[in-house]
Amino acid sequence: MQYHQEGFRPGDPAVAPAFDHASSRDRVDVLIVGCGPAGLTLAAQLSRFPDITTRIVERKSGPLEAGQADGLACRSLEMFEAMGFAEKVLKESYWVNEVAFWRPGPDGAGLRRADRIMDVADDLSEMPHVILNQARVHDFYLDEMRRGPHRLKPDYGLELVSVARDDDPDYPVLARFSRADDGTEEIRARYVVGCDGARSTVRREMGHALKGEAARQLWGVMDILAVTNFPDIRLKAPIQSADHGSLLIIPREGGHLVRFYVELDALSESERAADRGVTGEQLIDKAKLILAPFTLDVKEVAWWSAYEIGQRVCDAFDDVGEERRGTKEPRIFIAGDACHTHSPKAGQGMNVSMADAFNLGWKLAAVLRGQSGPALLDTYSEERRAKARELIEFDRDMARLFSEKPKGTAEAARFQEYFRKHGRYTAGVETRYDPSMITGDAVHQELARGLPVGMRFHSAPVIRLADARPMQLGHMLKADGRWRLVVFAPEGDTGAPGGAIAALCDRLGAGDGLLSRFAPEGADLDAVIDLRAVFRVPHREMDLGALPPGLLPRKGRYGLIDYEKAFCADPADDVYDRRGIDAACGALIVVRPDQYVAQVLPLDAVAQLETFFGSVLRRM
Repeated sequence: MQYHQEGFRPGDPAVAPAFDHASSRDRVDVLIVGCGPAGLTLAAQLSRFPDITTRIVERKSGPLEAGQADGLACRSLEMFEAMGFAEKVLKESYWVNEVAFWRPGPDGAGLRRADRIMDVADDLSEMPHVILNQARVHDFYLDEMRRGPHRLKPDYGLELVSVARDDDPDYPVLARFSRADDGTEEIRARYVVGCDGARSTVRREMGHALKGEAARQLWGVMDILAVTNFPDIRLKAPIQSADHGSLLIIPREGGHLVRFYVELDALSESERAADRGVTGEQLIDKAKLILAPFTLDVKEVAWWSAYEIGQRVCDAFDDVGEERRGTKEPRIFIAGDACHTHSPKAGQGMNVSMADAFNLGWKLAAVLRGQSGPALLDTYSEERRAKARELIEFDRDMARLFSEKPKGTAEAARFQEYFRKHGRYTAGVETRYDPSMITGDAVHQELARGLPVGMRFHSAPVIRLADARPMQLGHMLKADGRWRLVVFAPEGDTGAPGGAIAALCDRLGAGDGLLSRFAPEGADLDAVIDLRAVFRVPHREMDLGALPPGLLPRKGRYGLIDYEKAFCADPADDVYDRRGIDAACGALIVVRPDQYVAQVLPLDAVAQLETFFGSVLRRM
């Protein structure tokens, strides 16, 4: 964390200076409808920009107190690190370290532990898979919003009635609300994002619908405090019984609470979950049958619900639609459950919703701030709808395998193998965006084999040169809307004049170089594109003062030197080896503001780099 750049400022450095703006509350840049994971992710991201006005509204009377979602994938923790609150989540949450698979015994009676495996494979992420109540995640987002320059808070008790575009030249979207006090309110916005759930009013007003099929399988879920002799009650445990269905145990935070997903009966074609009149007592009774011969004494049910599995996805995630893509600027978007619904078995619901918003947030900010043209916004629906379709297919297979009755050893083992094979997907790190205006090709992928183009930048340990601090390289990728150039120096290059890194820095920063070309007038050189470098030379053998000015830039009103641009490989865990960096040639990695790799290029490919950014960014 860097601060004091504009002069000494006491107090909590995470609280931004308050921004005094004169804009009214009924005319905003971005209106967010819904305070779920998607809405709060987007609000927290946009709240960081003093020049963007945001309003977030929620029909409920106050913040969530006990959420339904709880699983947080490794990729979500990486995103929380960029947001600034990963350590809080890690401190409170249950860490899913191992998974125990239980199946019927050899004679088909009772239960036996079939296997016990790691939940997250080695080097999948520096972050674990954790469990934490959705409401606490909301709390952390709300804290981040309050710390932003606008001190953003949700407006509760506002239910959306209608939203539509008109011919207003500045705020072309009009949203009408009914208030909890029986009043009404109108808000005009440049952009509206519907994060208002599976029954989304925003989606309905756009004329879109969720399409797909329900699996007609009824499940129950409950958070309980219980006493049991089941030995793996504090491990994630999928359990397939011989005759009574399946059960998924998910330990919760706090050391005692545990969640049970309980398979119930299949629904008929016309039935919904509410038609069955399921009770909490029924869930307990069914769980006892599945767990037998182990005992279960439920002392308290903190929360329970019943639901049917269904996989549905929307045709488009904005108001343009795929058939008119490129002919009209999108102004209304949907994210999260408003776009896609699926079962909770793979723990993807909250994670994918937050990923939707993280993808959209930086794009809205770039367009609103004049850094990019509106064509950038088309990539949101293109990228995230493709990911939603993948999720639907994955979830359909996962739900089917989970509900299959084990007929024998081979059949029973299929679910376990599927879980192991798709661990990268459930960790949230398998997403790969197709080539587009913001994602290049893989022509030079051999320069950095472990940082695939289109996938998230995979962190690794490094040592910061100036202060010898061991850290994760990916943790410098903050959610501040900036692009990153992460340059890996060739073997032996120290950044001194005459080397490849010095030559690259000279071309990027001199005169009308790439960095200054897109930075706003009067802003720091790295305001839009942030240059960082990694050296393979041990940090104690480097000369900080010999680095080119581009890696020791002067910033702020005092021209203070930024000492956090250069890193060295850790001899005990070499980032070059871990991420397949070509040590002889080095590599130039272009990283999007949402931490995805946009390009892998040779160090001398400045012309290609300029062409890429010329199609994405505008001169300020």
